[in-house]
Amino acid sequence: MNFQQLRAVHEAIRRNFNLTEAAEVLHASQSAVSRQIRELEDELGVDIFQRHGKRLIRLTEPGHEIAQIIERILKDRASLKKASEEFRRNDGGNLTLAATNAQVRYRLPDVIMAFRHAYPQVHLSLYQTFPAQIAELVKSGQVDLGLLPDGLAHSSDVVTFQAYSWTHRIVVPQGHPLLAKAFPSLEDIARYPIITFEEGMVGRDNIEEAFRDRGLTPNIIISAVDSDVIKTFVSLGLGVGIIAEKSFDPKLDDRLVALQTRDVIKPITTSIAIRRGTYLRSYALSFIQSMVPALTAQSIRERLEAPVNLVTAA
Repeated sequence: MNFQQLRAVHEAIRRNFNLTEAAEVLHASQSAVSRQIRELEDELGVDIFQRHGKRLIRLTEPGHEIAQIIERILKDRASLKKASEEFRRNDGGNLTLAATNAQVRYRLPDVIMAFRHAYPQVHLSLYQTFPAQIAELVKSGQVDLGLLPDGLAHSSDVVTFQAYSWTHRIVVPQGHPLLAKAFPSLEDIARYPIITFEEGMVGRDNIEEAFRDRGLTPNIIISAVDSDVIKTFVSLGLGVGIIAEKSFDPKLDDRLVALQTRDVIKPITTSIAIRRGTYLRSYALSFIQSMVPALTAQSIRERLEAPVNLVTAA
């Protein structure tokens, strides 16, 4: 048994049993990949795949169990290589983090400043992208950590730790009629054009749900992926803006005013996401703890090393 055989099985499954695609990823011929799979099956004494002729069509019953074991072995191998590479470095290491633009701009600066002060030798890479892509980057191991909103579907191989909750701010230009009301309701706000997040962005579902629960249909005339863009159009008088709370600064956004509302939109909880089985250096654990102080290094490692059923139940 060798890693080439394990990778052949792993890639065949990832490529939906297409040996041609698996061979391209492995930089090998299709016949070589097929032979490696057969050799492993012969050594184990069971068929991992059901076949139709030479074509793989699905996993056998023992194949499902074997596939999970192979995935764990390959993840452990990757963690072992990473650990040894990092410890050989005298100048520190690397930490990769995926987050949305809003998180990077408004939530992370203080965390990153403290991290840089504590670990100046560590190189930090930030991937700014959409929430669904963050989940994929974490699952594939392309990043060490990701910031995910709760409720976003993700693989059972991804472990999450609740970090913080946030809500929305509703902003209008100076002199807007809504400022005459002490606590404008959603009914009041729905009378005006709305400028808010694009569909699929964090918070958009909660915004629509809040209006829907009141039997209202907001007139969303402009949608964007960034709170700053939303604020720009609100300042031009085009509509009422619904943005992330952290993105509003009364001193910087002096052309806008935040309405006083009574929690009309449900808060959103963001979690730190990590691929199960990932090896984390002490500086990565410290980064997590800076966002979730109640966590200990041991509790983080225990969750990451726990079987899938224990992780998902936690």
